[in-house]
Amino acid sequence: MGMPLLAEHHWTPEELLALPWDGQRHECIGGVHVVTPSPSEPHQSVVTRLLAALIPYVDAAGLGNVYSSPADLRLTIGALVQPDIFVVPADQTGRGWEGVRSPLLVIEILSPGTARYDRGLKRHYYQSAPVGEFWIVDAEARLVERWLPSDERPEICLGSIAWRPSQDKEPLTIDLPALFRKALFDETGADYRP
Repeated sequence: MGMPLLAEHHWTPEELLALPWDGQRHECIGGVHVVTPSPSEPHQSVVTRLLAALIPYVDAAGLGNVYSSPADLRLTIGALVQPDIFVVPADQTGRGWEGVRSPLLVIEILSPGTARYDRGLKRHYYQSAPVGEFWIVDAEARLVERWLPSDERPEICLGSIAWRPSQDKEPLTIDLPALFRKALFDETGADYRP
């Protein structure tokens, strides 16, 4: 379950990095320490399908690199985040996580224990940090919430989502029903519940 630890304490990235390894993801935003346990199989299946769609597009367009968590990103001072998926522009690759300052895209896949933080604390953070676009993937509802930095409300994408990080490139269009069908149903057609 994603929940803050010792909310009255103002956490720093250095304190998180000094914690002993416990197999969980530790993030801090605005001094709040958020702990997330290992993701479920359906969660990881959605991550894998999104990576499979993003990597060939990003490579062919020469945009940079696509990564998945764990990765300790410090997009602003005093924060440390580990997005599920993120796209780093070419001029920020090869410099370690500390060189990542403005991802083109950040994606979080909701889990029951993380939804509150993904839609609240993290969304506000990613909208104020230098992130081109932020997606919240709700696998249970089979939709994606697209947030741009100045948005007060998300664009809700049900049929497809088109990502166009550069006006001089064709957009990547992802068929969402097909993605969720491949990610969340087994070979017998039984539905996984994220």
